[in-house]
Amino acid sequence: MLELSRIFIKVVKAGSFSKASLLLNMAPSSISRKIDKLELLLGVTLLNRNTRQLSLTAEGLHFIEGADKLIQDADTLMAALKPSLAEAKGELKISVFESFGRLHLTPILAEFLNTYPKVNITLDLDNKPVDLLSENIDLAVRIGNPADSGLKARLLLKTKMQLCAAPQYLSQYGQPQVPEDLSRHNCLLLDRHRQKNYWQFCKDKQLTKVAVNGNFSTKGGSPLLQAALQGLGIVQLANWMLSDVLAEQKLQLCLPDWQTVVDDQHCGDIYALYKGSKYPNPLLRLLIDFIVEHLPSRLAG
Repeated sequence: MLELSRIFIKVVKAGSFSKASLLLNMAPSSISRKIDKLELLLGVTLLNRNTRQLSLTAEGLHFIEGADKLIQDADTLMAALKPSLAEAKGELKISVFESFGRLHLTPILAEFLNTYPKVNITLDLDNKPVDLLSENIDLAVRIGNPADSGLKARLLLKTKMQLCAAPQYLSQYGQPQVPEDLSRHNCLLLDRHRQKNYWQFCKDKQLTKVAVNGNFSTKGGSPLLQAALQGLGIVQLANWMLSDVLAEQKLQLCLPDWQTVVDDQHCGDIYALYKGSKYPNPLLRLLIDFIVEHLPSRLAG
């Protein structure tokens, strides 16, 4: 009813379906059907329509006065439910996987709390899976879209995988020129319980799959990054882990003309996960919007 009333008011103020269609980004025929539906719900005719102009019926004139106030009241109510800069307060419990939380989310949370000082946040940096309901967690930040259909998910960051190594390693063992060269390098690997590990690359629609080996593997990215910084080998990690060390030239990109390809199962995209609710916590929505707004500037730096 509110949506139909908004459309009706736009049509009346615009003076025609065609002009209202530009304001609403809807086809005139679709707007006409919406008005038909509103009239059917009310059981009255609101508009006199002809090819040249629209005019309000007596019922339409009476309805628009009440509808305008109804929408203003609804908008005021919605605004009151959303935390404002001065009034945002409450508590949030957040679980974030360690590497991303330490590198990027913790500084953003500090900035959020400086902006909204009446908010209290409890942060848990942990890589283990969490049950948001039983552990009373408001927000979990994890890699990959959740399999749990009971959770809502919002994409925070599209991840690009990058290949790099320390200058001292490349000076000693040489820069790989093509993906096949990696089979002769010490590659630092994420432990996925496989007998063989493969890295895939794409260039000009050419897909190349290379079996890689190395003397160090781990389940987390942070130890691999530290090993690469010590000159142990070549590592493949997400761009958000590498942005600072690449900018400081502590690591150098390898095979920059080749795009690293990951399968859907190990897609590194990062999501904000929260409990499904018809009326989401407005404070949680405020925090997620804040994270989405501030993440790009951190990675750009």
